[in-house]
Amino acid sequence: MSVIVLGTVALDDVKTPFGKRQNLLGGSAAHFSMSARLFTKVSIVAVVGGDFPQSNISFLKSKGLDLSSLSMQEGKTFHWAGEYKGEDLNTAITLKTELGVLSSFRPSIVKGQQGIPYLFLANLDPDIQRHLLKIMRLPKIVALDSMNYWIDTKRKSLLRLLKDVDIYCANDKEAMSLSCEDSLIKAAKALHKIGPRMVLIKKGEHGVLFYNGKYFFSLPAYPAERVVDPTGAGDTFAGGFMGYLAKAGKVNDKIIKDALAYGTIAASFNIEGFGLEVSSKLKMRDIDKRLTSFRKYASF
Repeated sequence: MSVIVLGTVALDDVKTPFGKRQNLLGGSAAHFSMSARLFTKVSIVAVVGGDFPQSNISFLKSKGLDLSSLSMQEGKTFHWAGEYKGEDLNTAITLKTELGVLSSFRPSIVKGQQGIPYLFLANLDPDIQRHLLKIMRLPKIVALDSMNYWIDTKRKSLLRLLKDVDIYCANDKEAMSLSCEDSLIKAAKALHKIGPRMVLIKKGEHGVLFYNGKYFFSLPAYPAERVVDPTGAGDTFAGGFMGYLAKAGKVNDKIIKDALAYGTIAASFNIEGFGLEVSSKLKMRDIDKRLTSFRKYASF
């Protein structure tokens, strides 16, 4: 089994209380892939501009990622700049967003990728996400992520797309905003009624809430002693979650709970360094070692 991810491959400028980095390799597809690669083969669908360093291409390939559907176009690569201030590292203040070649991006994939069974539609315009979904040939599992910008500007498109996916991933604020509910329990139930079989609500330092119409399941976050840069933590979580599902090749209650745990552990490594500094160096033994201690802490 393998995974294909549609998202961004970007250049990020990040500032936190622990320092500042410029032109970091980032983006939702890159962060997702760094954890998903530990479990299965990963293909990236994204676009970069002529300013994207060849060294970054070589780096991604060195991690075993399939870049056959990474489009290179004239123009500038998607560039995001953000800052995390004070003790609240849950939310970044966006300082600058340059869409560049992303503004005219229409995803295409190489022959043979239409049959990849696990599809993750990372945060992008829901119309772009739907474009790729239409190309795919009956994927086994389709998961979707989004953000408040698309909830506010393309709500109808996003709600229509939710009817065609298996898993909806959102953070707590996004879930309540899209569902128009004032609690996470109500939000999860309302979102499930729209269409997705599973709703996965990320709560940052407070863990994750899962709902599938039959039961709720909640996991705490791994107790991190030091958070350096939380950028991409949600995508790293999703990569661990989807990667494990693809490796398992089936879905049942135990596999879902294990996938949530693996995603949680992957995200806990991501926040320990800037960008992909830590997640890109991970080995499966690192994940398994931390997961063993987490099971004792979380009692699941």
